[in-house]
Amino acid sequence: MSPEETQRLLYGLTLRLVEALDADEFTVRPGYDVGVALVQAHLTDPSVLDRTLQLLGSRFAELFPAAPRRLARLQGGVAAGYVFALRQRTLAEQESLTMAVLDARKQVEQALRVSEARFRALFAGAAIGIGIADTGGAILEVNQAFCEMFGYAEDELGQIKVTELVHPDDAPGLWDQYADLIAGRRDHVRAEKRYFRKDGTVIYTDLAASLIRDDAGRPRFTVAMVEDVTERHELAERLRFQAEHDPLTGLPNRTLFFDRLTAALRHAHDGDARIGLCYLDLDGFKMVNDSLGHAVGDQLLVLVGQRLAQCVARWGHLVARMGGDEFVILLDPPATTADVAEVGQAVLAALREPVHLAGHTLSVSASIGVLAEAAATSTVADLMKAADITLYWAKSDGRARWALFDPERHEREQARYALASAMPAALAQGEFVVEYQPMVRLADAGLIGVEALVRWQHPRLGRLMPDSFVGLAEETGLIVELGRWVLTEACRQAAAWNRDFPDARLVLSVNLAARQARDESIVDDVARVLKETGLPAELLQLELTESAVMSIEGTPLPSLRRLSALGVRIAIDDFGTGYSNLAYLRTLPIQGLKLAGPFVAGLRDQPPDGPAAGQPDEQVLDAL
Repeated sequence: MSPEETQRLLYGLTLRLVEALDADEFTVRPGYDVGVALVQAHLTDPSVLDRTLQLLGSRFAELFPAAPRRLARLQGGVAAGYVFALRQRTLAEQESLTMAVLDARKQVEQALRVSEARFRALFAGAAIGIGIADTGGAILEVNQAFCEMFGYAEDELGQIKVTELVHPDDAPGLWDQYADLIAGRRDHVRAEKRYFRKDGTVIYTDLAASLIRDDAGRPRFTVAMVEDVTERHELAERLRFQAEHDPLTGLPNRTLFFDRLTAALRHAHDGDARIGLCYLDLDGFKMVNDSLGHAVGDQLLVLVGQRLAQCVARWGHLVARMGGDEFVILLDPPATTADVAEVGQAVLAALREPVHLAGHTLSVSASIGVLAEAAATSTVADLMKAADITLYWAKSDGRARWALFDPERHEREQARYALASAMPAALAQGEFVVEYQPMVRLADAGLIGVEALVRWQHPRLGRLMPDSFVGLAEETGLIVELGRWVLTEACRQAAAWNRDFPDARLVLSVNLAARQARDESIVDDVARVLKETGLPAELLQLELTESAVMSIEGTPLPSLRRLSALGVRIAIDDFGTGYSNLAYLRTLPIQGLKLAGPFVAGLRDQPPDGPAAGQPDEQVLDAL
């Protein structure tokens, strides 16, 4: 092929790779076909594949920066196609040589000189190594390519046996095939096989061995054709390593981790054997990236990976990077709760030492979810879900700690999640109801008002009290919508009572959650409900707990003042459960306090002149 033809061929192949990377639906087939085309064009110099992959990894990475996974897979496709085509061509050459040897042997009586010349030409000029041995393994004759491949002179090879070259770790099945060959039970053996060179290094080869029989059909010689595929093998190993390891830290990646985890589960024969996981996430890693840059963040990940690998090296556990700042440690069966706890504690200690990067001293900590579950009854999905949940527990419990998976806690949280998920539909379907609790004067037990209390008439669990779902509504944000509904329903009922019993002047007290108080629409919502229902503003009292007021100090003050300006009463509920800032409470437009039960009980149990007189609780009352 002329240089111009070669250039046109390579240009066309390059366009096929570009089109494959730019296609809407990606497939590695074009890369595979390009690898095959290179071999078919006889571009088989050892440097061709290497330079092709380098071109894809450098120039194509610049052209397609957003497609690193496509590019990596396309590289693998090119390599796979090239290797397959080269192997097929080699096998064809080997078969051709074998047939030539057999043909020369069969026709020796008819054309001995011609076939001998042909055989010698093939034998001496072949690019692959050819060796002839007797059935006892003694090497009788080799060509120059064979000598160069193994690093021996021809006379040196004549003094040793085939068994002295073979690698001791070859699969037993390969030895069985060779034994069948020399015994005459088979005529050919093909395999990828390792040998030792004279200098002790290992060579990987494609071996095709054939049996030569005498005129009586008895085994006489073996002819071996050997191709050196060491470079191809090393390339495959490099590609495999890249596919199974994280390019940043060098640790096993999630692919290798899941392979190992799956294998550990499959091979856990003991029904009681447990498999352990430590799933960790760095605390505050996003802050490092945002403040110091991703380069420093990457350096930190590399250092953390090194510390983790060193930390568990004494146990031999697998450490893998799952992505981002998440790492996982696999403890093969049998693992115990004590084992995973020990590893978790060791990891925390290893990460606790400050890190010095780019002129900064960083404190590193991690949250770790640990578990040791029965391998026989677990799946990969079950274990990873449990590990992820436990990691979340560690973070929510304060970070810089490890948490152990607790099935009972998991069941409780699943029940809470199911309840939270059902709340929006329950509100839309009218499953919530409002009940009213009387408020009386202590002096004469006269009715002065009612407190509206929400209940959930759950279709399966029955009537649920607020402590079962109000907290969930706060967490999910549904409390604003639920509170708006309670306010509307309660005001509608209170307005009806006020019309029927105008002289009673009953006050309606409605609880207001902290999230509602922070909501910008609270004042407009209250004004709208009062207008729609006709309830006088002075008959509506909104209650906030003492803890809610103190947790949002400063935020609800304008809203509370605007509500008070409407004529709505503001009250503090459960006063005495904490240590309030009385100076701050004094700034709020409060018309009432509802004392917490324990607070009142503490005062009731002490005589007025007893040893507790003048204590903080009484001083608070005096101040109020």
